[in-house]
Amino acid sequence: MSPSRKPKHQQIVHRLHIWLTERESVGSGQVYVAPLDVVFDDSNVTEPDLLFILTEHLHIIKEAHIQGAPDLVVEVLSPSTRERDLGVKAHLYARFGVQEYWIVDPEVETLAIYHLTPDGYEVAGPFRRTESIHSALFSDAPLTIAEIFKP
Repeated sequence: MSPSRKPKHQQIVHRLHIWLTERESVGSGQVYVAPLDVVFDDSNVTEPDLLFILTEHLHIIKEAHIQGAPDLVVEVLSPSTRERDLGVKAHLYARFGVQEYWIVDPEVETLAIYHLTPDGYEVAGPFRRTESIHSALFSDAPLTIAEIFKP
């Protein structure tokens, strides 16, 4: 059995969920928080902390799960998932076409954005508390990193 997530992890997920819900409220798409399976194929299923599907891709939402690549996947690192999130999952998400993969590291309070290119992911960051990010998916809405790491 995996250990449950820590309060700091959950707080970060909560704050990012609020920010993504604001993107949803202006019609950009839909946000989902774990637990929810993302099924890429019969052998590749993940359960990201958060995911966002742009309006034009809402057809991948099925009754029991997401069938295909969300536009954005967010993982908040924990000691038990760090290696998998940075390795196996990053390769999997790139292979199946996740446009942006955000990695949040609660230990050092950073956020890195992996942008999909024809050659795989290109990493921007890591961004620290004093910085803001500008996602290609939400260019009109910067996110200040300090917002997600408030005490």
